[in-house]
Amino acid sequence: MAQVQRMSRLMIKTLRDDPADAETLNHKLLVRAGYVRRTAAGIWSWLPLGKKVLENITHVVREEMDAIGAQEVLLPALLPKESYDATGRYDEYGDLLFRLKDRKGADYLLGPTHEEIFTQIVKDQCSSYKDLPVILYQIQTKYRDEARPRAGVLRGREFQMKDSYSFDTTDEGLAESYDLHRAAYIKIFERLGLDHRIVSAVSGAMGGSASEEFLAPAPAGEDTFVDCPACDYAANTEAVSFVATAVDGSAHGPVEDLDTPDTPTIETLAAHLGVPASATLKNLLVKVDGEIVAVGVPGDREVDLGKLGEHLSPAVVELVTAEDFEGRDDLVRGYVGPQGLEKVRYIADPRVAAGTAWITGANKINTHAKNVVAGRDFEVDDYLDVVVVEEGDPCPKCGTGLKLDRAIEIGHIFQLGRKFADAFQLDVLGQQGKPVRVTMGSYGIGVSRAVAALAEQTADDKGLCWPKEIAPADVHVVAAGKALQTELALDVSEQLNAAGVRVLVDDRAGVSPGVKFTDAELIGVPTILVAGRRSAEGVVELKDRRTGEREELTVAEAVARLTA
Repeated sequence: MAQVQRMSRLMIKTLRDDPADAETLNHKLLVRAGYVRRTAAGIWSWLPLGKKVLENITHVVREEMDAIGAQEVLLPALLPKESYDATGRYDEYGDLLFRLKDRKGADYLLGPTHEEIFTQIVKDQCSSYKDLPVILYQIQTKYRDEARPRAGVLRGREFQMKDSYSFDTTDEGLAESYDLHRAAYIKIFERLGLDHRIVSAVSGAMGGSASEEFLAPAPAGEDTFVDCPACDYAANTEAVSFVATAVDGSAHGPVEDLDTPDTPTIETLAAHLGVPASATLKNLLVKVDGEIVAVGVPGDREVDLGKLGEHLSPAVVELVTAEDFEGRDDLVRGYVGPQGLEKVRYIADPRVAAGTAWITGANKINTHAKNVVAGRDFEVDDYLDVVVVEEGDPCPKCGTGLKLDRAIEIGHIFQLGRKFADAFQLDVLGQQGKPVRVTMGSYGIGVSRAVAALAEQTADDKGLCWPKEIAPADVHVVAAGKALQTELALDVSEQLNAAGVRVLVDDRAGVSPGVKFTDAELIGVPTILVAGRRSAEGVVELKDRRTGEREELTVAEAVARLTA
């Protein structure tokens, strides 16, 4: 049986003021309430109460993973470079990867995810279709060298994560494993008390086909997602697609040059001509693996470089610089148009559909052109949805204007397919006696991020306010001052503890009742029991932390209520 947690012995130091560098609610409150302390930028120490919350989340995750037949393992965090070279991800991860050498000069990395290592383990352990399907998972520390760690434990360089991987011999089997995880994630986040949305997503460096994110709406969220108010469509903004159809452009006149001095930007051009920005065609020049590529979007829209990068992955996308124009007479800075760009690949957003006419650069200094028609005056090499999504853009499913919201990514599931199996030649002997290439799924939950997301969603102006299953205790008992109250508080705590109720008791001597009450609300245990002014009568006060509702009960009534 666990012992009563006594604050007189607990390593906890609460703060009255927010940390100077804290911007988000979870950062402020988790530090003030004594759950975590900063060790370095993006690196956090979990103190006793914080560790309990982390373990409670881990317990829920572990139970639901075990329920779908997943088997828990623990893999090393220190990994050999060769495994990630085999998939190309050693280079693809770029600066996000922590890289190091041992004393012999061999290259290693700190694992950001473990697809490669799990694939190698299954290759070593499974040789027949009879060994599959199998789902393996671990709950472990991951590492990513974030350029700007922020928001407390929400975006750290070291973090706790549950990552699981499914291995099947057929695409149908992969779909079943994916659905098992999807259902398990819904149960996990419901048990954790997290308000969440399931949205379509892109796979990024993970590869594969089907991909969905589990997002917890919160102002501190770093992800932006769209939600349709008229249907069930929801997606990460990078996954939103726009479908445009060709229009009849025969009515447009021939291309006509316009004298437009000193108008190298859309804003100056639109003002000079007295036209809306939407009538112009913006042509952004980027380098894709060093090759200059033009990207065309309507002048009133911005190019989403994240979406462009996802479309062109694993190629590296970067903006051109002034030096890139040197020796390129075909590229006139500020006056680029798609017509006549013979040496440059031209990518366009679907809104630049065949038949649409635009005002755009004439590839001559101080000159633009009008009546430049897509499909007549220039050809698009590739159509890619690359604009920044805006509030009111049409829903791809029903056409209703979309709403934008911010959220914290708390989970992500992928149907990886055979990318990693191909890299390591992961085959098993099939039913027909011939080798069968295994197909995989990858499924992650940010365990430490879930702590931050819960803090963001459930806290109020007084402090944290944990759901019961996640809180560091079920009841926070407060001894309001004198020896009699402390004696009663400890007696009630022992009775509750004996009945299996997790108890945190504030028995600190020399601390005023006001400070204890403030700390109780800051720490956020769902029920507060106060041994106060009526302790001599054997009466205590029960307070619901979330609603603020109070009720006076005898000790026997309170114990019965809390152990029912």
